[in-house]
Amino acid sequence: MSATSKVLLATTNKGKIKEYLALLAHSKLEILTPRDLAIDLEVDETGETYQANAMLKAEAFCLRAGLPVLADDSGLEVDALKGAPGIRSARYAPTPGATDADRRKFLLEQLTPMPRPWTARFRCVIAIATPGNPMQFAEGVCEGQIIPEERGVGGFGYDPVFLVENYLQTMAELNFEQKNQLSYRARAVKAALPMLFKMIGM
Repeated sequence: MSATSKVLLATTNKGKIKEYLALLAHSKLEILTPRDLAIDLEVDETGETYQANAMLKAEAFCLRAGLPVLADDSGLEVDALKGAPGIRSARYAPTPGATDADRRKFLLEQLTPMPRPWTARFRCVIAIATPGNPMQFAEGVCEGQIIPEERGVGGFGYDPVFLVENYLQTMAELNFEQKNQLSYRARAVKAALPMLFKMIGM
């Protein structure tokens, strides 16, 4: 396998890595993680948009590894909260060291006084960085609504309270194959792959 067919995922999030490995399993790419390359790199997500944060991570990891990199930033946008938590989805709960469960609890506390349905969407922006080429971006969106009770044990983050549009299941109730057809990250990867292949000459 040629060096140009190796692609680094700019994340240490185990849930993201699992999804990416499944989504890219048939892509004929050799998918690497920072751990595979003994890279210990923390990138401050100081951008004000998903694209800006994804770009920061992609640039830093591409520079360090000298390989094509996929980096993403994603978030939950709730209409009743004027698009919050958005790019701060992973840091939404006010308590330090908050867990996914803490963030879901805080989200529902904010929404409880507001009339339903709590329409929302997950959005993911992928930055594709390759040495010597301009960066490219791809986006994926999954529409739905927030529900007041958690359902399902799959997925991570806000998945248990996000009811997928046109389905009677939360993101956490979908099986892995279904999620990898419908999720915002799946849609972003589908849009990103043609760009990536062109950039690395596959």
